[in-house]
Amino acid sequence: MPKGGGSTNVANHRMLKPGLGLKGVKQFVVEAVAQAGSLGCPPYFVGVGVGGGEDLCMLLAKKALLKPFKVRNSDPNVAAIEEELYQKLNELQIGAMGLGEGPSVLDVHVEMAARHPASLPVGIVISCWALRHARAVIGSDGSVEIHKSA
Repeated sequence: MPKGGGSTNVANHRMLKPGLGLKGVKQFVVEAVAQAGSLGCPPYFVGVGVGGGEDLCMLLAKKALLKPFKVRNSDPNVAAIEEELYQKLNELQIGAMGLGEGPSVLDVHVEMAARHPASLPVGIVISCWALRHARAVIGSDGSVEIHKSA
């Protein structure tokens, strides 16, 4: 997924102590977005990956950015986490361009995977407000059909 440098530079990853659980995951996400401040051209789209290993959690976070705007996770427990993070991150009042006006985040998506009980990997990938989606289908004959999302 091509992204701008500013938002790429504020991606973050941490191996949390498993005992911190979801409370620790949420706290890390809020701290990471607060630390990003205006560096990634807010308001942001935030992708969070939890579980797997250090590599998979970052891949999950990037995959989370591919979800459609304002579509919550099909798992109601994960959807509740997305909504809670959305509320908490907007309470940071980073605002557009970091000036404090308007939303800090436009959406938050979370993807989860199984993990080893001894670790709790969390990845955060941020995109600036200009997140765009498109889809291409490559046929067996080499043809390419591009589908732009609305």
